[in-house]
Amino acid sequence: MAEALKGLKRTHMCGELREIHVGQNVVLMGWVQKRRDLGGLIFTDLRDRTGIVQVVFGEEINKEAFTKAQELRSEYVIAVIGEVVLREAPNPNIPTGMIEVKGKELRILSESETPPIYIKENLDASEAIRLKYRYLDLRRPDLQRNIIIRHKAAKVVRDFMDENGFLEIETPMLTKSTPEGARDYLVPSRNFPGKFYALPQSPQIFKQLLMVSGFDRYFQIVRCFRDEDLRANRQPEFTQIDIEMSFVDIDDVIDLNERLMKRLFKEILNIDIPTPFPRITYKEAMERYGSDKPDIRFGLELVDISDEVKNSNFKVFKDTVANGGTVRGINAKGCAEFSRKEIDKLEELVKTYGAKGLAWIALKEGEIKSPIAKFLSEEELNAIKNKMQAETGDLLLIVADKPKTVFAALGALRLELGRKLELIGPNNKEFKFLWVTEFPLLEYDEEEGRYVAMHHPFTSPMDEDIELLETNPEKVRAKAYDMVLNGEEIGGGSIRIHDTKLQERMFKALGLSMEKAYEKFGFLLEAFKFGPPPHGGLAFGFDRIVMFLTGTDNIKDVIAFPKNQNAACPLTNAPSEVDEKQLDELGITVIEKE
Repeated sequence: MAEALKGLKRTHMCGELREIHVGQNVVLMGWVQKRRDLGGLIFTDLRDRTGIVQVVFGEEINKEAFTKAQELRSEYVIAVIGEVVLREAPNPNIPTGMIEVKGKELRILSESETPPIYIKENLDASEAIRLKYRYLDLRRPDLQRNIIIRHKAAKVVRDFMDENGFLEIETPMLTKSTPEGARDYLVPSRNFPGKFYALPQSPQIFKQLLMVSGFDRYFQIVRCFRDEDLRANRQPEFTQIDIEMSFVDIDDVIDLNERLMKRLFKEILNIDIPTPFPRITYKEAMERYGSDKPDIRFGLELVDISDEVKNSNFKVFKDTVANGGTVRGINAKGCAEFSRKEIDKLEELVKTYGAKGLAWIALKEGEIKSPIAKFLSEEELNAIKNKMQAETGDLLLIVADKPKTVFAALGALRLELGRKLELIGPNNKEFKFLWVTEFPLLEYDEEEGRYVAMHHPFTSPMDEDIELLETNPEKVRAKAYDMVLNGEEIGGGSIRIHDTKLQERMFKALGLSMEKAYEKFGFLLEAFKFGPPPHGGLAFGFDRIVMFLTGTDNIKDVIAFPKNQNAACPLTNAPSEVDEKQLDELGITVIEKE
């Protein structure tokens, strides 16, 4: 039967005890990690969120406590009063391993059934059962460590922003549905039947309104919601560090956020991140790495060999260049001995990104092995080798197609080779930051038959490209920037349009009439009639940053109660059906799909 605390107060956390506490009487509370009965002595590992300490119960120490200790099982919650003593057999593997506590009094505060999962680090259990029993999963020391680091990271961010003159201002959770790229989560209104609120995909419009309001420097650690198909490390609800500043240019935003990252990694990991971060343009990122979020921890850069093969007898190469495509490759150094099976797997990979195939040339000792070598002259082969800086032992992997397909295919191939050749280390060993700048302002959407904003419709074009908005929209570059860490975009932002005439031209380029624009964004456009300052900002994916700080590669490991890949919660069984009465109040009828 569970006992009451009866005024008993904890004096120390389990993981805090050290040799300096020897001789002190302490009161500890926590969970039983395990119990070992050696006859006259019972050893119990007691755990709380700070760590584990060994408690020993014995007939000679206290007979009543010893008798009660025989009832203990894993995950029982107990309170112990005892004396800290030196251990006869120290355990150097845990911080409290030099001492133990002689248990003089024991209270069993609650009992536990046998848990469906083990409470231990690096648990090898299915995600489904871990999420169903998340409250047990969260007892594991590694997950508790992650959540504690998340708390500390949020505090560092708040302290830094406060020191730099920023105000944390909350923005609404129930707002108007506006098109921002993903589907909104909609909330029906009881007071306005047939009308809906939307949960915010980001506070974008409100943070711009705060700049119009004159607050000058705003930030918020805020929940955001997107109803989209989940890919790896995506969640339907996630956390942003949202930042907006008035009277700034790109360099001001970049400088502030580099200093924030430097502070964060120093205080949490005691790592000095060198600044300034390298900057490359979107165009350079795509051409060198095939990605707008390149991992620069390793080389394997893309090489354009279109000129070298445009007149070759290999029809695929020749026709691709003639039709405006590109031929590019990666030199996999020292990989000429890859088996045909290994190369075939790489070909299957690039095909999933739209490539029709993967050409390859293996430069072996004394011979060239390649299914396409017979279509290439010796002069063309030498030109390819020179351009790709190839030597004996290398494997050249080549894709020919539209630029978009080539970049996607070779970008993915490059990352796969980085993993396969072990050029990429764990998440918490090496940190390579960079900025990608000058993104295209617009991209053409084949399905909609019009240009859409690559970031959002309030992103400012580069001053020198404004005149191309009507004549050559694809050439217009944006005052946009992404911060990339080890191949992951962790933050992105832009300088915003604050000129009404320019905003109208932007809407026109997007195929939006002013009537339609006012319907979607009227409250922002109305505010812009009253003296908006020049402004810009950035939003970080806080969950992703914490992933790097904790060394995990799974975003669910840094969120207390995440959803699964279907955006469902196995713990609460959300989403769930609701009472008919609730639906009636909202004027909603559910029609079941066949």
